[in-house]
Amino acid sequence: MIDYLILLRPRQWLKNVFIFAGLIFSRHFLDPGSIVDSALAFIIFSLLSSGGYIFNDIIDRKDDIAHPSKSKRPIAAGTIRPARAAVIAAVLIVCSLVAAFLLERSFFHVCVVYAVCMVLYSTAIKHIVLLDVMFVAFGYVLRAIAGAFVIGVEISSWLLICTLLIALFLAVAKRRTELLILGGNAAGHRRILADYSLPLLDQMIAIVTASCIVAYCLYTLAPETVAKFGTKNLVFTVPFVIYGLFRYLYITYQERHAGSPERVLFRDLPLQACLLGWILACVLILITA
Repeated sequence: MIDYLILLRPRQWLKNVFIFAGLIFSRHFLDPGSIVDSALAFIIFSLLSSGGYIFNDIIDRKDDIAHPSKSKRPIAAGTIRPARAAVIAAVLIVCSLVAAFLLERSFFHVCVVYAVCMVLYSTAIKHIVLLDVMFVAFGYVLRAIAGAFVIGVEISSWLLICTLLIALFLAVAKRRTELLILGGNAAGHRRILADYSLPLLDQMIAIVTASCIVAYCLYTLAPETVAKFGTKNLVFTVPFVIYGLFRYLYITYQERHAGSPERVLFRDLPLQACLLGWILACVLILITA
């Protein structure tokens, strides 16, 4: 039974917390109906993404055998047959899309786009240099959009840009760690890694990190943000963002285990404290504005 739970990759459901961005920054976090809808959206998106992960694991099962950690996944390890896994993936995707349709039509449309993107990524895009990390980052943006649509609010374009940049940061850091850990066997596990190099990824990380900090600072100080929330105090959340990015850089370059963002967050107490502090600061500022 544990193999089937592992197959769903529940740790990666953590990525779906981006769904709650619209709830927080629309100040609907005090509305019970919006909280319930956001929670349901989180569950639906988690099931949908699990279906996509299983589909990807089926396609990658031969390559995953060469990876030190992915080789332990149920399909690669041979504990769950690909045919059975395919049935589970199909059931998860269909059921989650039906649930999304019943919950909210706009949310359903985003889920359909996400499902199509998962298939495109698993079958083709992940083999195209640069576009692979862009597609991964776009998945995070879709989560933020889905969270806004399900409660019927608009999400700031600034916030979408920040989501895209932080997602790019995580995706590029993951590629760097994979390239470093796998070394000469990198291309054997993931062909696209042969098109990357550590200097290139270092440059990309530097650019995205700086862009993310600047974009978030501009968002907190933007006239439309101040007018919307009636406060300039969101700028005081900037230190949390800077520390969080710097901490992740430390983990990437010094501890060298940034291969999986959700694992990093689960095991790193300072990063957990930073994220919690940022959320509490945002909520407190928005409540008292």
